[in-house]
Amino acid sequence: MKESFKNRALENLEAAELLFDNEKYNASANRAYYAAFHIAIAALFSIGLKPTIDHRSVQALFVDMFINKRKIISSDFKKYLYDLQNVRNTADYKDGASKKIVSKQLKKSKQFVETITKVIL
Repeated sequence: MKESFKNRALENLEAAELLFDNEKYNASANRAYYAAFHIAIAALFSIGLKPTIDHRSVQALFVDMFINKRKIISSDFKKYLYDLQNVRNTADYKDGASKKIVSKQLKKSKQFVETITKVIL
């Protein structure tokens, strides 16, 4: 399962970049969030956990396991999943996300995926 979620994360990140380049900012925000969400799930599987696919649970468990307890991920990442989900929610369910906001979203997602891949996976 770890590899499956890692591959989904990388696929979603690539899709987010392509969508952004094609000015599909709301869809890009969605895929950028799911890239980070899926890499967090892969990280949890890598330590033997089988997380439920509940967004808040995954976010809380990831922060608890890798930032608070093991301290192998910088506390700078503590709010990344939460922040990324908020932008995704704006893009999916509200007025939409601007190019500027999604550009930041994409950078955060890429940094999160790359860090988790390097440090944990």
